[in-house]
Amino acid sequence: MPNPLFSKKTPQSSLAPQAIAQKLERTAVEPWKVALIDDEDDIIAVSEMVLKRLQVDDRPLVFLKAHSAKEAMQLFEEHSDIAIAMVDVVMENDHAGLDLVKWIRESHKNTSTRLVLRTGQPGQAPEEDVIRNYDINDYKNKTELNSTRLKTTIYSAIRSYRDIKEVEQGHKGLEDVVNATTRVLQSHNSESYCMQVLDEVKKLTSDDNISISLHYKSRNVLDQLETLKMYHDGTDFALLTDSEDDPYPKSASASLKLAMELESDVQTDNSFTCFTRLSQTNECSVSVSHELPLSSLTRKLLNVLLTKAIIIFESLTRREEVERTQQELMFILGEAIEQRSKETGCHVRRVSLISEFLARKYGLNEAMVSLIKHATPMHDIGKIAIPEHILHKPAKLDIDEWTTMQTHAQVGYDLLCHSKKALPLVGASIALNHHEKWNGKGYPAGLAAEDIPIEGRIMAIADVIDALAARRAYKEPWSNERILELLHEERGQHFDPALCDIAIEHFDDIMKLRDQFPD
Repeated sequence: MPNPLFSKKTPQSSLAPQAIAQKLERTAVEPWKVALIDDEDDIIAVSEMVLKRLQVDDRPLVFLKAHSAKEAMQLFEEHSDIAIAMVDVVMENDHAGLDLVKWIRESHKNTSTRLVLRTGQPGQAPEEDVIRNYDINDYKNKTELNSTRLKTTIYSAIRSYRDIKEVEQGHKGLEDVVNATTRVLQSHNSESYCMQVLDEVKKLTSDDNISISLHYKSRNVLDQLETLKMYHDGTDFALLTDSEDDPYPKSASASLKLAMELESDVQTDNSFTCFTRLSQTNECSVSVSHELPLSSLTRKLLNVLLTKAIIIFESLTRREEVERTQQELMFILGEAIEQRSKETGCHVRRVSLISEFLARKYGLNEAMVSLIKHATPMHDIGKIAIPEHILHKPAKLDIDEWTTMQTHAQVGYDLLCHSKKALPLVGASIALNHHEKWNGKGYPAGLAAEDIPIEGRIMAIADVIDALAARRAYKEPWSNERILELLHEERGQHFDPALCDIAIEHFDDIMKLRDQFPD
């Protein structure tokens, strides 16, 4: 029984009639364009009659006609894909054809079209001189161009043009792959990576109905199998880690499985799957589902692009793993500080999510959003230096105790500021500035308005919202209405007005974020 994966049977289309028509239009065989340039109508008519049923590589010919060099120039301006031009030497003047050839090659910068000069007056332009001085591909006397020789000339010229265009397309395709690889390298996370690869494949294949499926396997130092599966069709994105389930369609799942088993690329009528072994323990397959047929050149370029994309993906995966580990360590340390203060460790996780939300809504770039999210657990790290009798005092702090408590901001900054890495430096800024107030009445420096770094302003409002909504030993949680009332009261006082407006507008969304990590 034949493997259905390699079946040549075309599946029934689910496309709408308009989409079907567009697909047929794009996949129709394009004719070769032949320019017949001669001031004698009979010559053009005879040439067309002899060649009209000719096909080269199963593609017919279509004829473009001009009776002068001036008309021919207009043809070349309108058509960039003329395969061959049969050019008469003598037209509006004795050297019109020669001038046209020079214009095509030098002024018009067309080096692809095959140029065949024809003349009925060979003495006017000696063949040796013309061949030597003009960039033409053939020179024919009209009297010697019988039916057979005309057809032979056309076959030879078009095949030469075909080969030249394939080389040009290959060169451009490789340039496109290099540029595409550069753009994929700029991805910040798995979703943006998958979307970028999808966009690049669409450009390469000229097919908008593309989906990407990825299956990554690796074994860690403990010989534990780890898997990651991703799917993106331009609208829906799915990511599963260490799961038996598949997020992608059955056909893609079958192709990926087969590629993994064979450790090789797999092609079907509507998909191309690239397999890459990255190391003894790591392997990855990417499957592209498409609707339009792929040329041999496109498949080769697609293979290069996907192979590079897989290598980039592993690098991205390793970076994300380091970031996740780093984030987890930040959370653990932050939770340890909170527990020392006899507060719930979930506070740092909730504040992290709220800060990320506010930073993104404020319009910060994704790199800064990520830094703020991962650095916020360090906001109270300076409390490690605060005596326990002050941290745990059940009553109101006196002036000296409150002065000591305020030092945790500077202590936190001093602990983190010596790093040369972005994450601890942002953490240092948050630790130092999250108790500053928009009106300048905060501590430790009494900064005001936009003199307070944005990460400090974000942390200030996120910290207060979560603290008020949480139960503490010294208080009950505030109601949502009461918290909203305070936000209105402290807009432009404690909090950045713009951030305060975002928090008020999206208050319900912020509360849902808190629900992910209940006390």
